[in-house]
Amino acid sequence: MKIKKMSADEFKVGQTFKSHTLTITADEIKEFASKYDPQPFHLDEEKAKDSFFKELVASGWHTASVTMRLWIDSIPFEKGAVGLGVNLEWKKPVRPGDVLHVESTIKEIKPSKSRPERVYMVIESKAIDQNNEICEIMTANLMTFR
Repeated sequence: MKIKKMSADEFKVGQTFKSHTLTITADEIKEFASKYDPQPFHLDEEKAKDSFFKELVASGWHTASVTMRLWIDSIPFEKGAVGLGVNLEWKKPVRPGDVLHVESTIKEIKPSKSRPERVYMVIESKAIDQNNEICEIMTANLMTFR
């Protein structure tokens, strides 16, 4: 489904966006971890059994990457958005077979006084699994354009 792109002035505080879903596989967890976060509990089911998690889990950075993809797919910025900073909270590990979606809420909108083509926003996004449990909260400070 194609989402209508929105200009910066069409966004409103309190507005929400919900993404489609993505299923996380063991192969994806291992592939991401082998490149970017090679810890045993992200790479090997047997070694993961002896870890804090007791099973294979996705890297938090993998979860953040999935969140970002779903965020981009669901928030229809006409001219894109530039990240200025982010706060990430990992609430629950993501495991093979988890089905994630992202729900985002605009918390703040502040047009630039000195550069009228810029609009600053704060957006809180929650990565939620198939059991409706929050796995991650990403609060992004960003700039978009008129």
